[in-house]
Amino acid sequence: MIEDVVSKHLPELTAIRHDLHAHPEMLFEEKRTAAVVAGELQRLGFKVTTGIAKTGVVGTLSNGSSSRAIGIRADMDALPIQEQTNLSYASKYPGKMHACGHDGHTTMLLGLARYLAETRNFDGTVHLIFQPSEEDEGGAMKMIEDGLFKRFPCDRIFALHNIPGEPEGQIMVRPGPITAAVDIATVMIQGVGGHGAIPHKSVDPIVAAASLVMALQTIVSRNIDPHDPAVITVGSINGGSLATVIPESVKLLVGIRTVTRPVRELVLARVRDLAQAHARSFGCTADVQTGLDSWSYPAGFNTEAEAALVREVALEMGQDPAKVDMRGPFMFSEDFSSMQELVPSCYFGLGAGPGPMLHDPGYNFNDALLVAGPAFWARLVEKALPQA
Repeated sequence: MIEDVVSKHLPELTAIRHDLHAHPEMLFEEKRTAAVVAGELQRLGFKVTTGIAKTGVVGTLSNGSSSRAIGIRADMDALPIQEQTNLSYASKYPGKMHACGHDGHTTMLLGLARYLAETRNFDGTVHLIFQPSEEDEGGAMKMIEDGLFKRFPCDRIFALHNIPGEPEGQIMVRPGPITAAVDIATVMIQGVGGHGAIPHKSVDPIVAAASLVMALQTIVSRNIDPHDPAVITVGSINGGSLATVIPESVKLLVGIRTVTRPVRELVLARVRDLAQAHARSFGCTADVQTGLDSWSYPAGFNTEAEAALVREVALEMGQDPAKVDMRGPFMFSEDFSSMQELVPSCYFGLGAGPGPMLHDPGYNFNDALLVAGPAFWARLVEKALPQA
């Protein structure tokens, strides 16, 4: 069985994953991670290309005579979170942590690389794509701008994310919308500062901001069709420094997640309208940067044939179709969506078992997936690129 081949490598794969976990890197600074990846691929006989979007790596392996080519992508970057796991291999870098499991995603792809190099049971070309900076600043788009698909043409491309709380090894997939677009709206409310004991001589932007936080939730509850998923999160409010002083301004950072373009445009417009109206009602002004003025990832969309392939592999492994078939899209965002806009593709979930959620300081990737993940990828490659 494929699992038997992969399991032989589990101790070494676990050591690699723990090493990556202990040395998290962010935002196109994944130099050490990229070196580990490149060294492993070179040892296995892959053609290795480094330096794509600064720290991205692509490992290419061809077998047989087919011109078909697929890409499989893993993200490499960490998050600006202080780890609280007390693991023996916890992050050595204060304020940085692999709190999303990208260390595991990378290692699973290296597990696949070992399997493919050993068995070569496929006909065509496999490009293993190791991407920097998924969490911020759009590493996928930067790789594309650096010629990713011109240099490594792919007929189809795949990616996954581990999902804590779902059964270990469970595949979750659907055709169509799969991840949400994310926009970060920056709202700056300007008032008139003053003494806290003389509030009538000031124009308090904190009061206006507090009113706006609650009003923004009515966009989803009263402006959006209940069948269209959307999430609005005010994740940051900054204003003032003393209890006795009314500040001049307050800055809010608003995360906006939508799945369709019409809903995205509606939400962005309503955020702008409500911010300006609420500020004005309290005598303040509001400057709002949203959408293309700011930072965003597009929504992810699974093409039908690629989603059907992932589903077929899961069902052949004996998984329950009721659990494989997702009811709706993930509401987190993923810059793999930039690749999905250009190449037929599928993004899907891999259950990670019980444990803290993604982006939690207590999160840790489940090492059991270092067998389940590569084994699934191997079946996918062999089914997508079958030998005659």
